[in-house]
Amino acid sequence: MLTVTDLNQYYGGSHILRGLSFSAPPGEITCLLGRNGVGKTTLLKCLMGVVPVKSGTIHWQQSVINQRKPHQRVQAGIAYVPQGREIFPRLTVEENLLIGLSRFSGAQGNTVPEEIYQLFPVLHDMKQRRGGDLSGGQQQQLAIGRALACKPQLLILDEPTEGIQPSVIKEIGAVIRQLAQRGDMAILLVEQFYDFAAELADSYLVMSRGEIVQRGRGAEMEKEGVRGLVAI
Repeated sequence: MLTVTDLNQYYGGSHILRGLSFSAPPGEITCLLGRNGVGKTTLLKCLMGVVPVKSGTIHWQQSVINQRKPHQRVQAGIAYVPQGREIFPRLTVEENLLIGLSRFSGAQGNTVPEEIYQLFPVLHDMKQRRGGDLSGGQQQQLAIGRALACKPQLLILDEPTEGIQPSVIKEIGAVIRQLAQRGDMAILLVEQFYDFAAELADSYLVMSRGEIVQRGRGAEMEKEGVRGLVAI
């Protein structure tokens, strides 16, 4: 389980993250919602070690990982799909997926798991196409597939629906739910699209000005007025 306790981060003189505490248990989708600029992406970068934490602790599988570098967190079973996807446009789909296997050595690191192609059949159909030639929705599927290739126990997704056509959003949502239902993976989903989050969330967190201002179970989001808190 991921457990974050009293996390603080500053940028210049601004207090960006203010005493955040939450957990993301395996087998559940934890949705983090909030308007632009409230600190969601900064939080994810802190979880991955891209941005250092000023104070507070990040526990992952009974260990404090504050001092671990990003690649060490990946090796510990944490995968991150950043906003904007950040695939390698000049590499093929298959080559992008193989980069996700860099955590492994030997034969295990040389072959894309068949499971990735089962989850996203379009990646199999286009595995020799360059990543930059794919549509935005296909690139998002590739970015998620690349993250899954390292067999994570925690999958962090930063706004996977941004700029994507509705049919692909539905496919991505189905894959996320399928992954959670296995029971061995925790999923932390940052999302602005309320309906997508409400459909998937087992639990939710709402951020405002660097703080978590509301939390609860996904089934209660509508009743608890979450839509109004995150509407732009």
